[in-house]
Amino acid sequence: MPIQRLSPLLIDQIAAGEVIERPAAAVKELVENAIDAQARRIDVVIEKGGRRLIRISDDGTGMGPDDLALAIERHATSKLPDGRLDQIATLGFRGEALPSIGAVARLTITSRLRQPASGRASSGASGENMAHLIRVDAGRVEPLRPASLSAGTRVEVEDLFHATPARLKFLKGDRAEAQAVAQVMRRLALAEPDVAFSLAGDHLTGFDLPAESADEAGRTRRMGAILGREFIENSTALLAERDGLSLSGRVSLPTWHRASAFDQYFFVNGRPVRDKVLIGALRAAYSDTIVSGRHPSVALFLSLDPGLVDANVHPGKLEVRFRDAEAVRGLIVRAIRDALSREGHRAASRPAAVLERFRLPEMAAPALPGMGYRPFEHSPNITAAAPVSRGFAEAPQVPYASPSSETTAIPPLGFARAQLHETYILAETAEGVVLVDQHAAHERLVYERLKRARSEGAMARQMLLIPAVVTLDPASAERLVAAASLLEPLGLSLEAFGPETILIREVPGLLAHVDPAKLARETADTLAEWGGTEGLEARMDLVLKTFACHHSVRAGRKLKVEEMDALLREMEATPASAQCNHGRPTSIHLSRADLERLFGRG
Repeated sequence: MPIQRLSPLLIDQIAAGEVIERPAAAVKELVENAIDAQARRIDVVIEKGGRRLIRISDDGTGMGPDDLALAIERHATSKLPDGRLDQIATLGFRGEALPSIGAVARLTITSRLRQPASGRASSGASGENMAHLIRVDAGRVEPLRPASLSAGTRVEVEDLFHATPARLKFLKGDRAEAQAVAQVMRRLALAEPDVAFSLAGDHLTGFDLPAESADEAGRTRRMGAILGREFIENSTALLAERDGLSLSGRVSLPTWHRASAFDQYFFVNGRPVRDKVLIGALRAAYSDTIVSGRHPSVALFLSLDPGLVDANVHPGKLEVRFRDAEAVRGLIVRAIRDALSREGHRAASRPAAVLERFRLPEMAAPALPGMGYRPFEHSPNITAAAPVSRGFAEAPQVPYASPSSETTAIPPLGFARAQLHETYILAETAEGVVLVDQHAAHERLVYERLKRARSEGAMARQMLLIPAVVTLDPASAERLVAAASLLEPLGLSLEAFGPETILIREVPGLLAHVDPAKLARETADTLAEWGGTEGLEARMDLVLKTFACHHSVRAGRKLKVEEMDALLREMEATPASAQCNHGRPTSIHLSRADLERLFGRG
């Protein structure tokens, strides 16, 4: 078959498959056009997930009849006045969306210039101050005609893909498509807090968001409206700048995580993106605090010179390419870690969930006359003093003052009052009580100590008087021997002693009391978890987590009050102490109000 030129209509239909692959993509392109047109309010309505109808109305600058006729032509745009793709300052720039939609759907655009014309020169032609309408049905353009509309633009897309029915087979159900539209709208609403947005339609929960102020407080209010009040309460703000890069936003505490990455929002110069560099940097920033398979919630805004980022690398403009990706990655990782470090021991507050677990059934009927109540007896599982145990330095017991005292400051985690079931520390604070999992908390503290020692080159080690000979399965022995050069700086010195045997000569100083065989087996299991993509530092930290688990105070060990207080003080001084090495919380805080609700006093 000879080579043939494709018709302009077929070219537009092919382009629609890349730019407008589903209703949510059409909504994204059209709302971005409204934002570029300086709209202060954007209203979106969809039917049947967007395949039956998409209607987008805005109060932006609008278009006169000449611009309206050009808008539906391929690659016609007002957003690249100098033709430079290396200085893109708008969300749209290719001029593909409207002709692509018009090629596969019934497209109606009604627009009227805002007066005055926001600095745009008027041609003086008759009808400039009127609204006009143009329709395109599967590529067939109807004549421009007058219409009725206040300043701004209204775009209606009906029967999406009716001109290419094969593509309809690749769409999901109406509910799934509607939810995809809602997610696009949430991203755009987060990107532009000073613009009012509304969304309505079937198969979704709509919203009507007022315009917020353009400052940080306004952005925080918009985040709360999109991600929920609990996200604001369980996240921390960050602001970092370096080498022309600026990063701001909020990131959730490590103990506030989700089963999916649904609530992760990234913006580059105001553009919502799902970029591999940014996602990888986020994963690295939380790698030491969140258990595998869980995901933090974040809203991060990166600003940089447009010349340092290429937005023209993906049909849907969802990915970008940075000129210096390592600088971007380093800024994100360091900013998030610094922000989480500043939070210290703070854990996610989920008092409602905690209270539900403790909620008692309806109170039983009063006792019959003559039936007394059994006197309270101290439980053998609640102790306040015990022999000194290993694991952390003793601290002198600090006299406790009531919360109303003006002279004695009460630390954030309060003072230990009891040990419950030889596993949990009960502490009293100025605002309520704290329950601490002693093993999880101490495991984190030991891990942070080991990391500091490694970074300072001061990892203490203990030479064994008699080297330990450990027999393992061949695969485990091979893994340990292969990683010997990595384990050596961590204080674990070993060598091959046969096909299934290793010889351990030194162990980390903190682990001098640990069974070398057990340590070797668990370290081998840790090495087996490596996926091959972790950096050297991440691999070493993974081994240190195994070491920390061996040295930590175990559940079931009795502690003195002085030891419990020492643990609380070290938690307050240690970054990331709110979660254990596996991402679980180390403490639960209950305020006085929570306690009053438990007893029906609230």
